Amino acid sequence: MIELTRPVFDQHELDLLKSCLDSCWVTQGPLTQKFEALIAAEHEVRHALATTSCTAALHLATMAMELEPGDEVIVPAFTWVTSAHCAEYVGAKAVFADVDLDTFNLSPAALEAAITRRTRAIVAVHLFGLPADMDPILAIARRHNLRIIEDAACAIATRYHGRPVGSIGDIGCFSFHPRKIITTGEGGAVTTNDDALADRVRALRNHGATGFLDPQPQRPMPWHMSSFNVLGYNLRLSDIQAAVGVAQWDRLEGLVNDRRRLADRYNDLLKGVAGVVTPKVPDGCTHTYQSYVIRLLEGGVERRNRAMTHMASQAIQTRPGTHAVHRLGYYVNKYGLHADQFPNAVLGEDTTITLPLFPGMSQSQQDLVVEQLKIGLGQ
Repeated sequence: MIELTRPVFDQHELDLLKSCLDSCWVTQGPLTQKFEALIAAEHEVRHALATTSCTAALHLATMAMELEPGDEVIVPAFTWVTSAHCAEYVGAKAVFADVDLDTFNLSPAALEAAITRRTRAIVAVHLFGLPADMDPILAIARRHNLRIIEDAACAIATRYHGRPVGSIGDIGCFSFHPRKIITTGEGGAVTTNDDALADRVRALRNHGATGFLDPQPQRPMPWHMSSFNVLGYNLRLSDIQAAVGVAQWDRLEGLVNDRRRLADRYNDLLKGVAGVVTPKVPDGCTHTYQSYVIRLLEGGVERRNRAMTHMASQAIQTRPGTHAVHRLGYYVNKYGLHADQFPNAVLGEDTTITLPLFPGMSQSQQDLVVEQLKIGLGQ
């Protein structure tokens, strides 16, 4: 089997896990703090707050921004479901905007057309590891007084015109799921330069705890009690997971470089394959290739599915790029959406293939993937 992706572990993870267990400090301790410091330094932000998942990070972002029923949040129509779910979690409405097929990211023109008097925020997704076009998105947000959540689940270490993603909008949200460049099994993080937002996220992920409550300040107690003035949750990362994250971070540069090398080689191998569009990287952007996603120009979903079925028969894992979220049952049933409202998102779902890409992938494995793709496409 040539897997779609594969995490990389070695003795370093085991050593840090052992040190964590030996310390008996296994949650919200020094390793979590170190992991958060590494995230903050890489993405050039004042605050990085580790969470149980990127879904939790996105939920915390919408809560920290105090979004509520009656508010609207604009989301790209081609993305993973929680980019939209995070608005729905707090009773706001996810409003979709189409994507640019060259990048699979939010179209600034479609974004501006979707704004209404109820719009409060934008979820700018950096899909597959390529940054969204943030300069026009920022300009639109400023004109309309909107906040920006960067869904950087796929985009650890990605940069847009020299700026790390997760530092450009109001809040960034990252994932450390096993399909991501580095993993903690499950896990995520919120990044921000806004002290007030960071304080709210810090409280909300920790049961709503803020500060310390001492009922008799003139007589200091040998213990401290937090105050709980907001409804919070337990969305904290454990030190056991953070130990894996710290070990993974030590090889981040090598993992990213390996993915880029493999992506460049796929680009070369696929140059002669008619009707296959390979990933485009706009000037000033870096791509970290959490996924290597191609698009077919001909044959639609039927031809795409035939190709994927053939590759599966040859023990090669593939996936569609991601979802056209407006076609999913929850959003169809709640808002009466239909496919042709966001045609680029539909093409993204129906004509994309994610090819296997993982550190250590051999040239012979890549050659076999491309050979079987050609056969599956009838070439």
